[in-house]
Amino acid sequence: MIYYKTQEEIELIRDCSLIVSKTLAEVAKELKPGVTTLHLDRVAEEFIRDHGGEPAFKGYRNYAFTLCTSVNEQVVHGLPSERELLPGDVVSIDCGVKKHGFYSDTAYTFALGEVTEEVERLLTDSREALFVGIEKAIAGNRIGDISYAIQNYLEKERGYHLVRELVGHGIGRNLHEDPEVPNYGRRGTGAVMKEGLVIAIEPMVNLGTQKVVQEEDAWTIRTADHSISAHFELMVAVRNKQPDLLSTFSFIEEEVAKNKNLKPIKGNRKIFAD
Repeated sequence: MIYYKTQEEIELIRDCSLIVSKTLAEVAKELKPGVTTLHLDRVAEEFIRDHGGEPAFKGYRNYAFTLCTSVNEQVVHGLPSERELLPGDVVSIDCGVKKHGFYSDTAYTFALGEVTEEVERLLTDSREALFVGIEKAIAGNRIGDISYAIQNYLEKERGYHLVRELVGHGIGRNLHEDPEVPNYGRRGTGAVMKEGLVIAIEPMVNLGTQKVVQEEDAWTIRTADHSISAHFELMVAVRNKQPDLLSTFSFIEEEVAKNKNLKPIKGNRKIFAD
């Protein structure tokens, strides 16, 4: 069942979404070789609680952490641990916050220091694809229009492989709501979007095969061929004329630019308020 949000509810979700964006920015300050992903998790939880929120992932289906920290071939749901990050690592960090009875959910992929040109292009194109999809989040369009736009950009135009098993989703009083928002599909199919729909769009893109496997920890999803993967996610409210971004990369990328241990991602699509 799809739940459409009132304007008042959307503003509460926006407030919650800004905390999740600022949490990822706080994490970006800490990223450097030698830091553990468990340390990043502690930083995120403290920041969220200091700002009146609750870590949305912690306790969800017995998940024990605030962040998902997926390194290199890990696609999503990587568990924070004592693993120390290394120069050249690619780290996708996914974070959720609950506040005012609503959820927010956003992810960003960071490059620690120098990475290959191939990996740099992967990150740039994956970030760009997210905005290509967001452009279609307009009342009257269908979910399949978002899916097709992302797939066409990444697979047909850029030659990457999109993960099929994991998708974007509606979000609101529940972390995951209808409708599902796949990153592949046919335009003109799926649910018709109406004003008040809030969704999280999140392409997961692999350099190698689209196939993924689940690690023995029952959470971590990695590429079957151990190729590098990227994951970017933002939340958007569907409007009649243009999408309304609720979470933002702005705070994160301000900190990335300041942190000498991180390589900024090229491309800076700013067609919305982001």
